[in-house]
Amino acid sequence: MEKPIIIFGAKGIAHAALEIFNSHDLVIYGFLDEDEKLHQKEINNVAVLGNPEDDGFLKLVGKKCEAFVAADDAKYRKFLVKLLNERRKVQPINAIHKLAYISTDAAIGHGNFINAKVNIGAGATVGHHGIFHTNATVEHHAEIGDFVQVGAGAVINSDVKIQDGAFIGTGAVVVSGVKIGKNARVGAGSVVIADVEDGQTVFGNPAQVIER
Repeated sequence: MEKPIIIFGAKGIAHAALEIFNSHDLVIYGFLDEDEKLHQKEINNVAVLGNPEDDGFLKLVGKKCEAFVAADDAKYRKFLVKLLNERRKVQPINAIHKLAYISTDAAIGHGNFINAKVNIGAGATVGHHGIFHTNATVEHHAEIGDFVQVGAGAVINSDVKIQDGAFIGTGAVVVSGVKIGKNARVGAGSVVIADVEDGQTVFGNPAQVIER
């Protein structure tokens, strides 16, 4: 990758994304963040230049720079991806740590954040714009949708299907063959042994539905 990278967002996973790109000897042009208090400050010697919606910076994306979206919040992440899709006709790049393992038989979309010691097995499919924290495991033939977040140390076993927007908490285990619905949430440390419907929140061992 020859083009410098603009990181959209300067909080949360933005710091880890910078570390990942630095480890690959890639050039970071700067950060863009909506929080004006961060503007002109530096993160590990890289400046927060301004707002993500500033056309002066946006016009660089695609022609002179690549873009990576580093927003933990799913709604804001979607907003930034849509911004890049519509105004610059580009897709964000992946940030994949050197210490992650991705099978040569796995399929990975674009815009994903994949941290150290993440393991993605043979035949697994990962969609777009996901966040996979340290030590997360996606076993063989699992299917992960778009905008999914998987917490540190979580285990997604073989043939699991996780639909768009789902959240899997730190250390959770989803047993083989289970389906996690759209925008569902699995609490930290939970063991999921049955399907979770769209929008449901489950917690515990075995995981039970939390009524709202």
